[in-house]
Amino acid sequence: MLLAAAPQEGCALLLGRRLGTSLVLQRIWPCCNSWQPQEERQHRFLLDPREQLLAQRWARERQLQVLGAAHSHPSSDAMPSASDLALSCGPALMLIRSGLPVAAPLRAWWLPDSAGWSGDSVEGASPAAQKPHELALELAPELELELESRSGAESPPGSEPRRLGE
Repeated sequence: MLLAAAPQEGCALLLGRRLGTSLVLQRIWPCCNSWQPQEERQHRFLLDPREQLLAQRWARERQLQVLGAAHSHPSSDAMPSASDLALSCGPALMLIRSGLPVAAPLRAWWLPDSAGWSGDSVEGASPAAQKPHELALELAPELELELESRSGAESPPGSEPRRLGE
C-alpha cells in the first residue's frame, strides 16, 4: 500500500493500543496524500484531515487509538527526514518504508513529545528526549501484506496484534 503511490509518498494511519511501554499495532488505515502542490508529493505527504477524523472515530468505537503514521520514502532511506520531524506531532510512532533496495526497507521510529521541534531536536528538552529513536519492529504477516500490497483496501482489515518494543 505504501509503495502503491510511487513515485509519490504513500501514507497511512497506525491504529492500536498502548500496553505499558509497548505499542500494539492492530490496524493500518490507508490515507490519500493531500500535500499541495501536488508536484512535491514525491518527497512530502499530508494526511487528509477528513480521513484522520474518520479513522479516529472508527478507532475510538473499537477502543483503539491512533498511534502514529506510516509513509514511504520512494527514493531515500527509511529514516525520518528533517521535513518529517518539522511537520510531525509527537509523541507518536512513525513507520517509514523505503523504496530503495536496502537491507531494512521498513523501519519504526518513536517521536517524543515534539513541542518545539527544531531540525532534529526539541528546544529545552533533555538530549535523550530530543531525537527520535528507532524501535524494534515485528509485524504480523497480515500487516506486512497491508504495507506491501499494491492494491488499496476499502476498510482496514483485521490482523493479529504485534508489539513494537523498545
